[in-house]
Amino acid sequence: MPRHIACLSYDFDTWSGFAARGMMTPTPISRGEFGVVGAGRILDLLASRGIKGSWYIPGVVIETYPEACERVVAGGHEIGHHGWSHIPPAELPPQQEAEEFARAVESIRRLTGQGPAGYRSPAWDLSAQSIDLMIQHGCRYDSSMMGHDCEPYFARRGDKVAVDAPLAFGETTDLVEVPISWSLDDHPHFEFFRTAAGIMPGLANADAVLANWLADFEYMCRTTEWGVLVYTFHPYVSGRGHRMLMMEKLIDGLGRMGADFLTLDQVQQEFRARQGGQAASPSPLPR
Repeated sequence: MPRHIACLSYDFDTWSGFAARGMMTPTPISRGEFGVVGAGRILDLLASRGIKGSWYIPGVVIETYPEACERVVAGGHEIGHHGWSHIPPAELPPQQEAEEFARAVESIRRLTGQGPAGYRSPAWDLSAQSIDLMIQHGCRYDSSMMGHDCEPYFARRGDKVAVDAPLAFGETTDLVEVPISWSLDDHPHFEFFRTAAGIMPGLANADAVLANWLADFEYMCRTTEWGVLVYTFHPYVSGRGHRMLMMEKLIDGLGRMGADFLTLDQVQQEFRARQGGQAASPSPLPR
């Protein structure tokens, strides 16, 4: 039987993403704080549809808003690792990345009683050691890379990349990659930024974005027997009224197309079962 999965994932960054960009004056911080309001609205919507999502929360946010994060846990949603701060690991010195990774694991453990099954990099930019840290801390999957649009694969580590030489593929690990895409992320479509480096316009028409997101799922249904799309939301972005209506229309539209709604942890478990529980043989292509 064909099976097509939709994952609703939420990067609950609040103010941390603004601070990581050096935007620490009152107005950008307040933009992030709206995420707590948006998270409440999203949790109400998910509860009304009986859907469990995957929430990726930086450690600084867990420590800032414990009650809001506890409500996510109480709703039965997955809590994933999203760094301690929201600084991309590719921008951190190795020792600092390792220290922040471990610190965030402990925040999640205090919140949920267990370590995270999955990791999502702030700003989707891994360092050369990020996969090693995930494996070291017992993560079973990552959701930071884009090697496929609708099929998980086993992540590699140790690729050798040079501008003037062919790519040398590294080792295939037992870490499942549940791929993402900027096109299925609300932030580049909707969020307006003005910085010294330029302007990110955002503020797209929500119905136009909805049409794209539903069309991606339709294409997956036409071309695969088993597949998964990961939609990424930020509560301070999609918690606005017209975008909440878009999220509602997305959920209902996906349901009409026969979507099964799973967390990313459930997806990686199902993917492993389909692979016989074993990592794929080393290969230059995602499988």
